[in-house]
Amino acid sequence: MVTTVLAVTASAAPAPPSLGAARFSPVAGPAVNFRPQVCGLRCWMAAKMKLQKALRSHGWQVQRKLGIRGDGQIPDCFEVASRTGKITRRNVQPADETGGNNSIDDKSSMHLGLNHSEADRPVLEEGVVLFDNFDDQPESVPSLCIAVIGATGELARSKVFPALFALYYSGFLPQNVAIFGYSRKTLADEDLRSMIEANLTCRVDHHENCEEKLNEFLKRTYYVDAGHDNKDGMAKLNSKMAQIEGTCAANRIFYLAVPQEALLDVALPLSDSAQTKHGWNRIIIEKPFGFTSLSSQRVTQSLLSRFEEKQIYRIDHLLGKDLIENLTVLRFSNLVFEPLWSRKYIRNVQVVFSEETSAETQGRYFGNYGIIRDIVHSHILQTIALFAMEPPVSLDGEDIRDEKVKVLRSMRKVDIEDVVLGQIKDTSGDVDRYTKSMTPTYFAAAMYIDNARWDGVPFLIKTGMGLMENRAEIRIQFHHVPGNIYRERFGHDIDLDTNELVLRDLPEEAILLKVNNKVPGLGLQLDASELNLLYRDRYDVEVPDSYEHLLLGVVDGDSHLFMRSDELAAAWSVLAPILHEIDQKSVAPELYEAGDKGPINAYYLAAKHGVRWDDGC
Repeated sequence: MVTTVLAVTASAAPAPPSLGAARFSPVAGPAVNFRPQVCGLRCWMAAKMKLQKALRSHGWQVQRKLGIRGDGQIPDCFEVASRTGKITRRNVQPADETGGNNSIDDKSSMHLGLNHSEADRPVLEEGVVLFDNFDDQPESVPSLCIAVIGATGELARSKVFPALFALYYSGFLPQNVAIFGYSRKTLADEDLRSMIEANLTCRVDHHENCEEKLNEFLKRTYYVDAGHDNKDGMAKLNSKMAQIEGTCAANRIFYLAVPQEALLDVALPLSDSAQTKHGWNRIIIEKPFGFTSLSSQRVTQSLLSRFEEKQIYRIDHLLGKDLIENLTVLRFSNLVFEPLWSRKYIRNVQVVFSEETSAETQGRYFGNYGIIRDIVHSHILQTIALFAMEPPVSLDGEDIRDEKVKVLRSMRKVDIEDVVLGQIKDTSGDVDRYTKSMTPTYFAAAMYIDNARWDGVPFLIKTGMGLMENRAEIRIQFHHVPGNIYRERFGHDIDLDTNELVLRDLPEEAILLKVNNKVPGLGLQLDASELNLLYRDRYDVEVPDSYEHLLLGVVDGDSHLFMRSDELAAAWSVLAPILHEIDQKSVAPELYEAGDKGPINAYYLAAKHGVRWDDGC
């Protein structure tokens, strides 16, 4: 039966067969030689099967990871070889952002540059073989280039390179990927590889072929000496990337792991000399995003003069935690929670982020910026925005960011009476230590959102360094039950009178729901119990680092955990007045011991708004 169909197809097509729709004829001439056509079809099918095998073997079952179209078309650069060995390389120009002035759609995830119509598909001539770019393309030709600017710094060595390796090991980066380190130090490729290798390990749940994968990753890393002129340095980087890319279309990501004062000195020459014209370009910028509202605005204007908004990813590693991602999942995918998400049922919301680590480990950087600019401006306000936003139109990053910015613009001006500043006591005797300044290492405040959903609900935030424990959680306390017939059983036990939902990242990931129940036995005795989901008990996996989450978001073009320029401005509008007032009035922070719970006034602040902090820090 199969032979008959092929014979009919061959008899109707004296010209070489294509990958388009087949044309059939009711007549099959016995003298027609259809073997070349069968061979071409076979080769094409074999190539397609090889692509599917590559997808399975590299963990790319989700098509958006590669930008593969629904018709299964092979992406990026491909080769066509005839029986005689002649190879024709066809380069396809990408349909995504290539620079600051292009009008393009970046909603696709990792789009590698192909958007062919049926007529654009390659035609298989007699005996032609189509190779996919993952198995048969030379490994030195990547489809994605990632450049780490400031490659010899602590951030790059301890966080960025390990996260990139984890993604590569897990199959979330294209097989043909190249990593570039860029700094002013004079190093060779092997020097960079040795430096990176010293910080790379495989996660507990990923030990198979670890050494093999590690060696593969290191072979894909290259170094560029920037010298003392970023303009020339970026031209050198572009030249080396182009050399590795060859003639294939390739996308580029630039991670700017540099101090804020050096940001524009790097970003502007990069925009002129290092962007590819044959794929999309994306840049990653580290917090803090400016020292004041004005300085932040100037940086934003300079960046937007060279890059499009969709190319800029402002990264805060704290937003890459599962706690943040779980906010929208828990609320919008569970009917039991969404109807409760408003002032009608929620009495207060507590956002807590504390670290045992002393601020002195942050050095000069933290001494200049302090905890308000470093933690509150990005992490805390972004957490509140994600928690309190209206349901977005979709999970698209732009739709989510549209809703977040509405929340930030609705936030009430913070009253100085609703703020508590703290600072770790200086016991070191170091006269140069940052604590000789007024820089706060602790911040607590009551914030309000003036909109219909959250009117009157206090959002109590508390964040600090050098405290008694590492804690990151969102605690939602619900209103008391009106006319509760069990009230007399509560007595003076406030815990029994309050239902809570806790989303916790530290000290261990968990979702906790506190409800009242009857204690087993005779009589009627009530107890507040926690219905808990502990991740370590439910999921037997090691949780990926937050940098892995965020870097994968950049690769996929998922922007919902990154601040847009209007979000950045709205966040400054919330904090700039209180920062100005603190400076004008020279508000002195309350001192607290390292390893303690923090300033006592934070508890008075909570009581003022009818809230009792958890017994943690």
